[in-house]
Amino acid sequence: MIHDLASFPTSAPADEPESIVAKVSPGQLSRRGLIAGAGALVLALSLKPQGALAADPPKFGADGMPHGWRDDPTLFVAIAPDGTVTVTCIRSEMGQGVRTSVAFVVADELDADWAKVKVAQAHGDEERFGNQDTDGSRSLRHFFMPLRRAGAAARAMLVAAAAKQWNVPAAEVTTENHALVHAKSGRRIGFGEVAQAAASMPVPDRATVTLKDPSAFRYIGKGRVGLIDNVGITTGKAQYGLDTRVEGMLYAVVARPPVFGGKVKSFDEAAALKVPGVVKVVTIDPPAPPYEFMPTGGVAVIARNTWAAIKGREALNASFEDGPNASYDSDAYRATLEQAVRKPGKVVRQEGDVDAAMKKAAKRLEAEYYIPHLVQAPMEPPAATVRIAKDGTIEAWGCVQSPQAARDRIAKRLGVDPKTVTVNVTLLGGGFGRKSKPDYFVEAALCSKAMDGAPVKMTWTREDDLHNGYYHTVSVERLEAGLDDKGMPIAWLHRSAAPTIGSTFVAGANEQIPIELGMGLVNVPFAIPNMRMENPPADAHVRIGWFRSVSNIPRAFAVQSFINELAQMAGRDPKDYLLDVIGPARIIDPVKIGDAWNYGEDPSRYPIDTGRLRNVIEAVAKGAGWGRKVDKGRGLGIAAHYSFVTYTAAVAEVSVGPKGEVTVERVDIAIDSGQQVNPERVRSQLEGAVVMGMGLALTAQITFKNGRAVQDNYDTYELTRINEAPKIINVHLVQGGSWDKPLGGVGEPGVPPVAPAIANAIFAATGRRIRQLPMRDKLSA
Repeated sequence: MIHDLASFPTSAPADEPESIVAKVSPGQLSRRGLIAGAGALVLALSLKPQGALAADPPKFGADGMPHGWRDDPTLFVAIAPDGTVTVTCIRSEMGQGVRTSVAFVVADELDADWAKVKVAQAHGDEERFGNQDTDGSRSLRHFFMPLRRAGAAARAMLVAAAAKQWNVPAAEVTTENHALVHAKSGRRIGFGEVAQAAASMPVPDRATVTLKDPSAFRYIGKGRVGLIDNVGITTGKAQYGLDTRVEGMLYAVVARPPVFGGKVKSFDEAAALKVPGVVKVVTIDPPAPPYEFMPTGGVAVIARNTWAAIKGREALNASFEDGPNASYDSDAYRATLEQAVRKPGKVVRQEGDVDAAMKKAAKRLEAEYYIPHLVQAPMEPPAATVRIAKDGTIEAWGCVQSPQAARDRIAKRLGVDPKTVTVNVTLLGGGFGRKSKPDYFVEAALCSKAMDGAPVKMTWTREDDLHNGYYHTVSVERLEAGLDDKGMPIAWLHRSAAPTIGSTFVAGANEQIPIELGMGLVNVPFAIPNMRMENPPADAHVRIGWFRSVSNIPRAFAVQSFINELAQMAGRDPKDYLLDVIGPARIIDPVKIGDAWNYGEDPSRYPIDTGRLRNVIEAVAKGAGWGRKVDKGRGLGIAAHYSFVTYTAAVAEVSVGPKGEVTVERVDIAIDSGQQVNPERVRSQLEGAVVMGMGLALTAQITFKNGRAVQDNYDTYELTRINEAPKIINVHLVQGGSWDKPLGGVGEPGVPPVAPAIANAIFAATGRRIRQLPMRDKLSA
């Protein structure tokens, strides 16, 4: 029912359902947008000068995102004559299970039989579908209610069609597991049998749509629904970006400047063309800085297979002018950041008189924490295929988190109308923020243009991804606290120095923007009377981009490690001390403590609730058996964090061997993200967050020498191996509120507390405090 699937040639089922054409009820559109389509972290809002939006009414959540939201069933639901229900998913699937969750939210309200439900993937078209950025842990947070309304509206249209066919009042017709029922006459008919008739039914106004009572949910919140793509994924039939095959397709790789901001100096085109299979060498010119989502330049080698393209790239023997970042060195830059946090910076939050309170303190503690550059390093590197037809239309396929951004950037670089560009979204073999930046789509488009429109697949190797990606910012976090005679903090100073994501969009930007300040810096919900947070400037020397949980990683590591240090200084139990620093359960207006961003959400609907933060700490402590005795060389560590309007806490149990080798034996993690739509996927996301957070804690880092990334592959950029993962991961789901309360995020909030929990556990086991990531080699030093 209710939309034309002809525009989904790569995703629709083989037997396309007969669509129902109905009126479109447009959702609300956002007028905010300095950078169209760059809203992965509401950059459009955050980069605007303060006051620039004074004339606009406040918009939050999905309303505040580019192109807003839609709840029209004609966009999301199609029913074939045989009863097959196809739900269109407008978010990208990268392992988080969004295609499943989106489908069963609609199916539940529709009252469909899950065995008869399929999913079609929407192409990039936000004017039609609403915002499609799969970033910021927002997919269900923003679209849960629109999807429910779409399913309920489709159900109402089916009911209306059946009532008309039976000549009975619609109020007498009900639905029951994929069927329409008239109890008085005992008649029953399947969805497919009235789908065509439902085409003539008007789309009900959203204000009149009746949603299910949560007590009647069959899928939502039940945790008994497997991944809809499970068979395809486990049998190797699922299509990822790297799996794209188009008739007549060529293959390309690019020799890119190894230093950010560098340019091509020379290359041997003739040598590359001598490599069997190589058909063309194409120069890709970079735009003027800032690069945003555009390619950084280089030389593309186009061939008849990827291997030939790679060998041709080697034969190029390309050389580059390194440019202004040639001297970038991680060790030297760390020293620069350390100097920056040792003197006053821009004040971004201030309460009370920190300096006066410090002078009165019975004890004081100062500490600095270092977090290196990180890179997303998804298992499937970036890949995109583009074909330009003779009529000028452009079709692209690939693993992308923001298909509208890919569409817009292709159109901008080629100088065409975005409406001529179709971006088909494949499955993603991981994303973590990297694949919301579609520079690789633009590279593929430029190569296709150079080949007179022939389809060209652009493939990034693992080395390309590590050397030329968008990096999570490096940072130094300096914390100072003054304690009273009972060991409780009365003064708190936090200085955070880090290159900003804003530098990717605004040349020379060197102060963190609101989205970064609101990730564990200005919004720390502690009951400390005197607090000051400062942001010294820091220049960027690489492309800075978002990474799973973004600036919450360094802030949680620093703040939660520091709280543990204060507890030790005060002679207190770390869990009890953390709860006391948080203070009693209370509601905090984020705006009043300096966080005007609040993850883009309405602060009246999403205040900071310290009672919920306390609850996850208590839940994880209970689940982990906090306080239990452990063997010598073992320790327990606890940490908690608020991010993406969700509350998480973790307890890690580690053992440390005689040579300093660290084993994470067990991790318990608790989450309160409001009502949990798909508990199975919440658990899997938290388990994945633990494994990823463990890798960030112990082994992962990107370092730079002479402007070049040192790490090449997974042997040097080390992620957690299977044999290193905790033998036990316990996920504790804490329910927060009823179904009429707003949802929180899930995909990212599990990462931040993991590293500090491990660091605190190492201290408990050894008495050694580690203040930098990664930690693995610090104990053997």
